[in-house]
Amino acid sequence: MEFSSRRRALLKVIVLGDSGVGKTSLMNRYVYKKFSQQYKATIGADFVTKELQVDDKDVTLQIWDTAGQERFQSLGSAFYRGSDCCVLVYDVNVLRTFETLTNWHDEFLKQADPVHPDVFPFVLLGNKIDIDGGNSRAVSEKKAREWCSSKGDIPYFETSAKEDYNVDDAFLSVAKVALQTDHQHDIYYQGISEAVSEVDQRGSCAC
Repeated sequence: MEFSSRRRALLKVIVLGDSGVGKTSLMNRYVYKKFSQQYKATIGADFVTKELQVDDKDVTLQIWDTAGQERFQSLGSAFYRGSDCCVLVYDVNVLRTFETLTNWHDEFLKQADPVHPDVFPFVLLGNKIDIDGGNSRAVSEKKAREWCSSKGDIPYFETSAKEDYNVDDAFLSVAKVALQTDHQHDIYYQGISEAVSEVDQRGSCAC
């Protein structure tokens, strides 16, 4: 009976940011522990899943990767609704990718239309800190943290998908902040078993 009472949370996470900032690379590093030098633009949207434990809870992160700005709205607001956290990513070496963060932040809230937009959880990742030993930085950590503070103290992590720096810690934070506001996505193994039994009783399709 102990197993049946273990809670599992399914958390939907959307990753947004300009094309080329490393969204897909961060996800591949976190989920598959892989990194590729070859850049391949994401078309539309795709997701990966990662199971982890946060305190006493089993968590499944469903992490959605999205294409750049030009395709953002074409996915439709229904795609963003039901999200538990939004991860914003910029390239610390490219100022423009930082300057568009407010647009990404505001447009997500508009599209997702969360019940409590003022407290909806975001996490900011400043990626590619490994480039040129940090000498190519166009955005200081101080400036990034000031932006986070202006948006309600968003958690901030500086990451390198290539060097596997801070990636696990960043996504653990994503899971934690999403769990703080997530109550409706809790599911129980026992409930799943009952649902499966009910389907079995109704009969199955042989097609």
